[in-house]
Amino acid sequence: MAAAAPGRAGRPRGLYLVTPDDADTGRLLARVVPLLAHATWLQYRNKAATPGLRREQATRLQAACAAAGVPLIVNDDPALAASVGAAGVHLGEADAAIAAARALLGRDAIVGASCYDDDARAAAAAAAGADYLAFGALFPSTTKPNARTATPALLRAAARHGLPLVAIGGITPDNAAIAIAAGADLVAVVGGVFDAPDPLAAARALQALF
Repeated sequence: MAAAAPGRAGRPRGLYLVTPDDADTGRLLARVVPLLAHATWLQYRNKAATPGLRREQATRLQAACAAAGVPLIVNDDPALAASVGAAGVHLGEADAAIAAARALLGRDAIVGASCYDDDARAAAAAAAGADYLAFGALFPSTTKPNARTATPALLRAAARHGLPLVAIGGITPDNAAIAIAAGADLVAVVGGVFDAPDPLAAARALQALF
């Protein structure tokens, strides 16, 4: 079982696994659950799902994560995170404010912020009470091919905010060490695991880098 430090209790390290879009809940669970032993956190992200499907999938994933001892973070939706009892929420620039998410989810929730390639946004998120800061895409990404790009130098500079740092975007077992050397506490990965020939081996290799 992967060790994790939810909320403000400690500094997490390792693989921040992000779910692929999948309209089949049973298939999604079958793909995700075997990997939880090699993940520090799991983020539920499905931009294409209906609200009903998102609730169903988040509920099932929360039960699986609770059994595995892995915190579940819900992408974009503090209300959904609260309704399924998730450990926290990840917020992008168009999502709810950090303070509003904190008020809904509680003091001990994990509230993370996408900072893209913008250290000023990171500073604002840190001041607003974010628990971690995510930067990327660090490498070309098949999940978000038009994403803004961040650099290892930006990650290194972001250490000044004193929060756990997440690197995202095009990360694989072959390049994750670059992000970690630049200061990433967690590497957020979708395709680098789920599109790999052997997803379990990819997840294991990424977690082993920490």
